[in-house]
Amino acid sequence: MVGKAAVDGFKEIAPVLVDLIPRGAVIVVTDLDKIVWKTTAKALNLPGIKVGDRLDSHGGWIRAINERQVTIEKVDRAVYGIRLVFASYPIIDGDTVSGVLSIGVTRVDPIAFAFKDFAPLIVNMYPEGSFLYMTNLESVAICQGSEKFDIPDIQKGDPITDDMIARQVLSTKKMAMRETTVNGVPVLAINYPCFDTEDPTQLVATFGIYLPRQNAVNLRTMAQNLNQSMSEISAVVQELAAAASQITANEQELNNNIAEIYQVSEQINEVMGFIKQIADETKMLGLNAAIEAARAGDVGRGFGVVAEEIRKLSDESKGTVQKVKVLTDRIKETLEKANSGSKQTLCSSEEQAAATEEMSASIEEIASMAEQLEGMARSM
Repeated sequence: MVGKAAVDGFKEIAPVLVDLIPRGAVIVVTDLDKIVWKTTAKALNLPGIKVGDRLDSHGGWIRAINERQVTIEKVDRAVYGIRLVFASYPIIDGDTVSGVLSIGVTRVDPIAFAFKDFAPLIVNMYPEGSFLYMTNLESVAICQGSEKFDIPDIQKGDPITDDMIARQVLSTKKMAMRETTVNGVPVLAINYPCFDTEDPTQLVATFGIYLPRQNAVNLRTMAQNLNQSMSEISAVVQELAAAASQITANEQELNNNIAEIYQVSEQINEVMGFIKQIADETKMLGLNAAIEAARAGDVGRGFGVVAEEIRKLSDESKGTVQKVKVLTDRIKETLEKANSGSKQTLCSSEEQAAATEEMSASIEEIASMAEQLEGMARSM
């Protein structure tokens, strides 16, 4: 309890004290029925507390009078527009309680109390800027934009709409995060619930931040395009690798065919040699037949004609064999050149196939890195 004389002296310094108290204060003096004196900090706007108001609605003040002891009363925002706590002291005039000296201070969340100090610094620490704000249970309580990014559509006093992330947090009492756009700028919206420091079950405010994500979106788009391009290149390289493998197989088959033709040419030459040998022997037989026909005289004349024809046919066969040999030799020479070129082509094809496979493996590795980069961009 406090004496009436002390209250009169306290009134002299109270107008200064209310502005010295952090977050401001209101000091009220009452009689037994109504408020008779009031002083309020310049930072507070309390039209609901004025001289002449009756004490009917102020339970803490009435209890202090009736119980003749100091009372502490918490007042919700719905009463005066802000959350207050009043300490009420009975005023003693002799042995009689004549009224109450009540000191009320604002009940502000610690984050909200420090908001004006840290917010201007924090918002400009992000490369693309940011936007910080706090809400009470109904509206935006305070906000701070940055040099690079601001949201003019969100102002102090604006009601919390259903599409705001703060509405979700107030409903669930849990942190929420979502990607959205603000004035055409992609942003990440994050909001946290703030609970009463004295009653952790009571939600009193929300604290939120909007982070521009243009760089992250650009990086994600580039990663997606890179991933898609690498996938397309990988598909093309795989086709090239398949084609190179097919070319190698074809060249190998061609090389085998050339070798087979070369062997056939060798076999033809062997047959031609055999034919030449037969032709030589046939000519010798024809010569012997001609000699025998000459010995036989007129009787062997017809046989001599046949023997002559046999010798001519033998000579023609020998000549044909020589021509065929010349042709087969040319074929062999050509085949040797073709075989040499085929081997070089086969070697080049094998090297190309190996290089293509290595390229395909490298591209697949880059594609995997691009996919990881895209995942990192999504998580930023």
